[in-house]
Amino acid sequence: MPRLEPTSSDTSRRMGKVRQKGTDAEMALRREMHRIGLRYRIDYEVLRKPRRVADVAFPGRKIAVFVDGCFWHGCPEHATWPKRNAEFWRQKIEANRRRDMDTNDRLRSIGWTVLRFWSHDSPAEAAKAVARVVAEVDPKHRASSSGANEKN
Repeated sequence: MPRLEPTSSDTSRRMGKVRQKGTDAEMALRREMHRIGLRYRIDYEVLRKPRRVADVAFPGRKIAVFVDGCFWHGCPEHATWPKRNAEFWRQKIEANRRRDMDTNDRLRSIGWTVLRFWSHDSPAEAAKAVARVVAEVDPKHRASSSGANEKN
């Protein structure tokens, strides 16, 4: 299948400026996790070949957290399919979805817990979900809503 290109150099340049790391949704989740007492690594390489980087990771606990953008990862609620150069964008988004599933499968096969959130998800609710998983993996760690860690 021939490689499709973006519609124009303007589109390509504009899309190239879209942040891949430190997006608003990631930053909101990270702030909320920090507020409730979770400490984590950011942009952590969880796989070398193929190279995959988690937005947030708890390496010692083998927990990887990804915050997926609605457009780039094809959110079932909010994704839109561009009409211009539709085949290029469909291939791009579908490739992202396949890579996400492959990443999930590879990480789970080596004992990682994978958490994925959409960029539209509530940062507070997502942080609580992460805290629950951290507590399940490491019962001594409890994040509190006040931001202080409680140890049992």
